[in-house]
Amino acid sequence: MLASSTQSSEISPTNWFVRKIEPSNMEMEEKNGDSKYGDARKFDPTFKGPIHNRGCTDILCCILFILAILGYFAVGILAWSRGDPRKVIYPTDSRGQFCGQAGTELEKKPLLFYFNILKCASPLTLLEFQCPTTQICVDTCPDKFLTLANAHNLLAKPGEDMDYYSKFCKIPEDVDIKKMTVVEILRDRLCPGMVFPSKNFSRRCLPDLGTKKGGVIVVGENTTSYMDENNEPRNASDLLEAAKKSNFAMEARQVFMRVFEDYTQSWHFILIGLVIAMVVSLIFIVLLRFLAGIMVWVMMFMVILVILYGIIHCYLEFAALKGTRGADVTIRDLGLQTDFSVYLQIRQTWLAFMIILAIVELIIIILLIFLRKRILIAIALIKEASRAIGHVMSSLVYPLLTFFLLALVIAYWAITAVFLSTSNEAIYKVFNTSECSHSLELCDPKTFNNSNITVECPDAECQFAFYGGETLYHKYLIGFQFYNLLLFFWCANFVTALGQVTLAGAFASYYWAFKKPDDMPAFPICASLGRALRYHTGSLAFGSLILSIVQVIRVVLEYLDQKLKGAQNKFAKFMLSCLKCCFWCLEKCIKFLNRNAYIMVAIYGKNFCTAAKDAFFLLMRNIVRVAVLDKVTDFLLFLGKLLIVGIVGICSFFFFSGRIKAIEDAAPILNYYWVPILTIVFGSYFIAHGFFSVYAMCVDTLFLCFLEDLERNDGTAERPYFMSEKLLQTLQKKNEEVK
Repeated sequence: MLASSTQSSEISPTNWFVRKIEPSNMEMEEKNGDSKYGDARKFDPTFKGPIHNRGCTDILCCILFILAILGYFAVGILAWSRGDPRKVIYPTDSRGQFCGQAGTELEKKPLLFYFNILKCASPLTLLEFQCPTTQICVDTCPDKFLTLANAHNLLAKPGEDMDYYSKFCKIPEDVDIKKMTVVEILRDRLCPGMVFPSKNFSRRCLPDLGTKKGGVIVVGENTTSYMDENNEPRNASDLLEAAKKSNFAMEARQVFMRVFEDYTQSWHFILIGLVIAMVVSLIFIVLLRFLAGIMVWVMMFMVILVILYGIIHCYLEFAALKGTRGADVTIRDLGLQTDFSVYLQIRQTWLAFMIILAIVELIIIILLIFLRKRILIAIALIKEASRAIGHVMSSLVYPLLTFFLLALVIAYWAITAVFLSTSNEAIYKVFNTSECSHSLELCDPKTFNNSNITVECPDAECQFAFYGGETLYHKYLIGFQFYNLLLFFWCANFVTALGQVTLAGAFASYYWAFKKPDDMPAFPICASLGRALRYHTGSLAFGSLILSIVQVIRVVLEYLDQKLKGAQNKFAKFMLSCLKCCFWCLEKCIKFLNRNAYIMVAIYGKNFCTAAKDAFFLLMRNIVRVAVLDKVTDFLLFLGKLLIVGIVGICSFFFFSGRIKAIEDAAPILNYYWVPILTIVFGSYFIAHGFFSVYAMCVDTLFLCFLEDLERNDGTAERPYFMSEKLLQTLQKKNEEVK
């Protein structure tokens, strides 16, 4: 039957695959040993898969990696001893104290109040990211309009207004402001010139501005103008400008705080979503094990369906906003907004989403049409991978170990980065409104009032500006941050490499077992993990270091790109874009080479460079087969990841946006409901990638073993193929029976 189908003139997918996979010229070249990519593998009767008699590889790199880890612990201990994350969480007053910090005298004063928010409209706000006015911590924001002169008028309401006004003053214990004149209070900067209705905005008291009919800006309910501390008329629109500048100065921290608050409100729902993604991924993998062919076709159909639903939903939102006031504003006109939900209220956003999804849908459909024949062969390889995973079921659990180790690496990096960034000391500078030669100079608030600066510049104040430092530790702080970043990439890539080598060794033991599963080791995952840690820690560290250096360079280039955004040098921008593109390609190439090098390390136990060379030459001798099988299989597995992300993402969108009426009350109230949605979407992708990486690693390992099998053996009784009977039938090959 095999012979008749081979001789048939009709090109079936299998025949087409055989023609592609067995180019006669290439085989002749390999047999003659004249290939520029090295000689083909020779038959070795003693080779039965991953060798057991091996030695330690890349010892110097192993020692370097251990020393780097010890240094990483030292940097972490140093950062933890000096850092203070409260600098990120709490707003800071003019003395550098934290508002609302538990265990301090300001514990019950969580809000920051500006004496004169009009000064926030100063250019200094943009230069120093700090308002040049006195700032104090208060328990509540003002809820009525009141000037110091009116509050101090004892003939109107004796004591009542002044007691209220005193809550927004910084009054020393030995001072009684009721016995002072208004001029004296303002001269000593003990109280603001006025207070007006304000509201809590990211723990800061900002003017409660509204708009009446006709666009008239008001403070509180009806006040459109007022008299300032100098008895000069002011318009409420002046407050709006000052509030905007204050908002700009704190924009990054405000967004961070809102996102942080959203995480505190929704973290348990995020964990539930990620657990659901893990369960869905596991179910999908198990179904793929038993129903590989059906699941691949269902997966492709479902991906198209999910994206189609996204297109329809975007169109419905786009159509629903037609005629809505303000919905026709463009994203360009809207500019950058800290409240990202505003973008969902304009039609152009949904139109952009719809176009992007339509393009993705079209690309996937075109690829599936043109790759339909190759997909049939890739399905056969996925079925073989399913059989391998069926014999090494513990491989489905191994990604949990990788997740755990990566979570440790990410947590250690994030905590260390936060402590390093908050290990600076409070820096105080001179702020003033009039001309002063000492403006923005460093100062000490303890001795400032007795210095000559107050004589030369009467309106000058020594206020908290930012966190910094001039010690030896602070000089090398940027170096510690760079080291933290490098070690993060190195450790994360090492954990990934360890998983790849472990899985490769286990699946290679399956392929090279002539009688499957009788000739396989009892615990292939444990045996492979033990070999990797005992003999090849140095090789894994070597490959991970090369990849980490490229990734750090890419981060530096991205940083430079952000810095040069406002530059006018077109040539510099062009060169930077070229470098970013080159290093992106280099990273992809290194990942591909490392992956195949680790497979060779797992099988033959050689050092990293030798394994990388052998893997590269083997692939180049079979470049047509690589293009036909390996990449198409990767594409199918990528569709599976998209399907899982799409299912979990759509469910999380309906839940957090309150679209499901039955459980609407269970959804938390958030500033940005997209924060948990995006977290779940990205987390689901990484979870799905972790589970599908088992299949991807299995396919890659079986593929390399299959190439070696074809070079080593010819199917005779003396040199039989090690591939399974199913794969032999798919490739229309067979082993001669032993007589």
